[in-house]
Amino acid sequence: MTTAVTPQLRPAGWGRRLGALLIDWASSWAVAEALAAIGLVRDDSSTIGAVGTVVLVVEMALFTALMGGSFGKLVTRVRVVRHDDPSRPVSLLRAMIRTVLTFLLLPPLFTVDGRGLHDVAAGTRTVTI
Repeated sequence: MTTAVTPQLRPAGWGRRLGALLIDWASSWAVAEALAAIGLVRDDSSTIGAVGTVVLVVEMALFTALMGGSFGKLVTRVRVVRHDDPSRPVSLLRAMIRTVLTFLLLPPLFTVDGRGLHDVAAGTRTVTI
């Protein structure tokens, strides 16, 4: 269910991007808490933190590859598209590169022509729809 995109789409603002990341983080930790509540993982802060981080990485990469954006991006109407051809889906490899680099925290903060360094490295761009 990706949205058709065109090269004239504008880069997503940092407010939406940060909002999307906060939604992703909160929802992933909620999943980890739920897994602890039903006994599938240990109910201690370090285990829940580790599980929440794994859920976050998997969610961000898979949703980006399958639907054009993480859960938070879908909610905030932001999409990740290929820089070279926005009409083609982002591959799982590109989505994983972008997600891993996001966790270094610095790449999203520095931009090259409206793109974070994680987007430059993955050959993607983040746009508002």
